[in-house]
Amino acid sequence: MTRTNPPLDAAALVRDPKTKVVVTCGSGGVGKTTTAAAIAMIGAEAGRRTVVLTIDPARRLAQSMGLTELDNTPREVKGATNGSGNGGQLFAMMLDMKRTFDDVVLEHSTPERAEQIFANPFYQSLSSSFAGTQEYMAMEKLGQLVATNEWDLIVVDTPPSRSALDFLDAPNRLGRFLDGRMIRLLTAPAKAGGKAYMKVVTVSVGMVARVFTKVIGGDLLNDLSTFVTALESMFGGFRERAQQTYELLKTPGTAFLVVAAPEPDALREASYFVERLSAERMPLAGIVVNRTRRAVPVEGSQPLSAARAELAADALKGDDPASALARSALLVHNEIAAAAEHDARMTKRFSAAHPQVPLVSVPALPADVHDLDGLRTIGRLLGA
Repeated sequence: MTRTNPPLDAAALVRDPKTKVVVTCGSGGVGKTTTAAAIAMIGAEAGRRTVVLTIDPARRLAQSMGLTELDNTPREVKGATNGSGNGGQLFAMMLDMKRTFDDVVLEHSTPERAEQIFANPFYQSLSSSFAGTQEYMAMEKLGQLVATNEWDLIVVDTPPSRSALDFLDAPNRLGRFLDGRMIRLLTAPAKAGGKAYMKVVTVSVGMVARVFTKVIGGDLLNDLSTFVTALESMFGGFRERAQQTYELLKTPGTAFLVVAAPEPDALREASYFVERLSAERMPLAGIVVNRTRRAVPVEGSQPLSAARAELAADALKGDDPASALARSALLVHNEIAAAAEHDARMTKRFSAAHPQVPLVSVPALPADVHDLDGLRTIGRLLGA
C-alpha cells in the first residue's frame, strides 16, 4: 500500500494561538519570502498582531506589501487585514545586522565603552561583513522580538540555501570563538598592559604573536586584541541570550516550514533541512512544495497525458487550418502535461523519502506575486 504524507494546513497552523514563531527555510528562488509574507497575512487576518522578519536582503517582501522600504524597525502594512476589524495587524521588517549589533553593545555597556567599541576597526568589519555575524544577529533580533511580548505571531524568513539553518549553530560557534585558544593568546598581551602588548608573555605566545604580526600586521592584531578585551564583559550575555533563543526554537510554540520547488536541487536542499531539523529535534510543521505545474482537464474527463497528446498531434496529418490548430493545441498541452508530470514525479519521490512529514502542494500562479491580493491567493492555497 502506498503511503501518502499527512496534509499540511499552514493556514490553520498560523491561526492557532499556540503558534508563536514560524520559521521558513529553503533554497533560493523557491518562493520562500512570498510564502513567509502570505503566512504572516493569514495570522493578521485572523486577528493576531503579527510581524514578519526577513533576513534576505532582496526587496520582494517590501514590494509585495506596498512598502517603499524595509529596515530594522517594524513597519505596519496598511490594508493587510482587508478591513476585517478583528484587531489584527501586520508589520514587516528586514534585519540590519550592524544596527542590531550596535543596539546590543549600547544596551550592555557604558556609553564610553560603546564609543570605544564602535571606533574599533575590527568591530566595524565584524559588525557589517564578518562570516556568521548575520546569523547570530538574526538570533539576537528574534530574541528581542520575543522578549517584548508585543507580538502574537513572529514569522522569520531566512536566507536562501543551507545558510538558512546557520543560526541554529550561532550559540555554539560564538562559544567556540570566545573560548578558543587563539582568542586567549591574542587577548593575553593586551591584558598585560599597554606597552606590554607586543612583548612575549611566554615563549610560545611570543612566537604566535610574531607570526601573526608578520601575516596580518601589528595594527590589525592590536585592533583585534583591543576589541576582544572591550567586549569581554559582554560575552557571557551574548552566549546566554543566543542559547535562550535556541531553546525557544525547540519549544512547541515554534514551527518550522520548509519551502521547496519541485526540482531536484531544491528538493535535495529540502531533504537536508528535514534531516537537520530532525537531528536538532526542532519542531518541523511540514513542507510547502511551491509553484507546482498542473495540467487542467476538460470538464468531466481525466487530464490528457503528455504521451497521448504527442501521439494525437502526430496522428493529425492534414494541412487544413482546423488540423493545424488542433495539432498546435495538442503540442502546447504536451509541454504543459510533461511539466505537470515532472513536478508530480519529483514531489512523489520526495514524499516517499519523507512520508511522515506533512506536505502541501501550492500550484504555480499565472503571474508573479507583487501585491496584497496575490499574497491572499497564496494564503488560500496554503490552507487547501
